[in-house]
Amino acid sequence: MGLLSGKVCLVTGAASNPGLGHAIAHCFGAEGATVIATDVDLNGAEATAESINAAGGSATAWRQDVTDPEGWKATMGRIRDDHGRIDTLVNNAGIAVLKKLEDITLEDYNRQMVVNMTSLFLGTQSAVAMMRETGTKGSIINMSSIAALIGVIGVSAYAASKGGVLGFTKAVAAETAPEGIRCNTIHPGMIATNMNVQASTENTDEYDALVSTIPMGYMGAPKTIGDAALFLASDLSAYITGTQLVVDGGIINQ
Repeated sequence: MGLLSGKVCLVTGAASNPGLGHAIAHCFGAEGATVIATDVDLNGAEATAESINAAGGSATAWRQDVTDPEGWKATMGRIRDDHGRIDTLVNNAGIAVLKKLEDITLEDYNRQMVVNMTSLFLGTQSAVAMMRETGTKGSIINMSSIAALIGVIGVSAYAASKGGVLGFTKAVAAETAPEGIRCNTIHPGMIATNMNVQASTENTDEYDALVSTIPMGYMGAPKTIGDAALFLASDLSAYITGTQLVVDGGIINQ
């Protein structure tokens, strides 16, 4: 029996490979979960689901725009029809516009807030409603960032959205704890996602300088975030809610 055997888990933003959602979905599938991988990029989400199934897991892929309230209603309705409940929601979908304060446009700011924060509100509200309806003691996992915990140059709008994720999650955890519904955040540091790997090949010197700031000396693999999410989705963390799990190789401990 895997850690998530019998559990129904929705992972948003699951298309990019290597990426956090892809890694989380794979870790869940390897531990027996029924995985629903969603993304605006349906082809990418389908590739994630196919690779999980090829490895012996169980996964399906759906197209989902996490900023669309009607899309959330449709996604949760389909989960109800197909599976009867949801055990875990991972609000992973997000974007990052990396600009200094003087260069950020209002459009940049608003877009990050909608994708990173509003979508997370919509998903959490929808999942908690179904968990209450079915009496499921589920787990909500919200993807934040170390940018919500420390000052980082050039990410002020992104940090605002991820700081909002942290505060929102703590408030929801306080509301849902009496029902056994847990809500926690993960705060990745520098992880070797598709975007970061591409940047490292284009700007080797800058990449080396960034890696030198990590006490453990290397950029983390996406699977490290998958393992963190697996812990928070499983019964191993049954007494943990309203907390933040930092996965950063020691950056914020300096």
